[in-house]
Amino acid sequence: MYFRKPQSGDYPAQFETYIKIAPEGNLNELLCAQEEEILACFRSCGEEQSMFRYQEDKWSGKEVLGHIMDTERIMCYRLLCASRGDKTPLPRHQDMYVSLTNFDRRPLVDLLEEYRTVRSSTRALVKGLTEEELSRSGVIIQDKTTATALVYFILGHAAHHLHVFRERYMSHLSQI
Repeated sequence: MYFRKPQSGDYPAQFETYIKIAPEGNLNELLCAQEEEILACFRSCGEEQSMFRYQEDKWSGKEVLGHIMDTERIMCYRLLCASRGDKTPLPRHQDMYVSLTNFDRRPLVDLLEEYRTVRSSTRALVKGLTEEELSRSGVIIQDKTTATALVYFILGHAAHHLHVFRERYMSHLSQI
């Protein structure tokens, strides 16, 4: 299902960075293509290299993948709420989830399988939504947020972290 990118005012201002970089197109096709891109990129780095941090205080590759998954889960819940017309204000989510878990203890192959499951769930939800449901909105903090904006946020957020991973992690790993 093709849905145009949302306009400013359809989402909180802090979503702008991610929505701007998300490609526009068929939402299911975009989610599928990005899933394969993320899986291929993280598979290519391997178990040992997935523990790499480009600076001491930065996340490991596994933590980057964990953050992508956690954020997608949160945004998918918000997408469900918005598409069902729930206007209950939802709180802003923080990046604390990575610091309160230990993705590094888990094998990369397990994290990749979990990512595939998370994205599969997102795709199933989006595929089952009607145009009307995708046009509905919910509230994050005090801002109206359309269901479509949340799908584009998911795409843009993952694209952002994939770009960072390639630029700051994979470039260092190729020199080792």
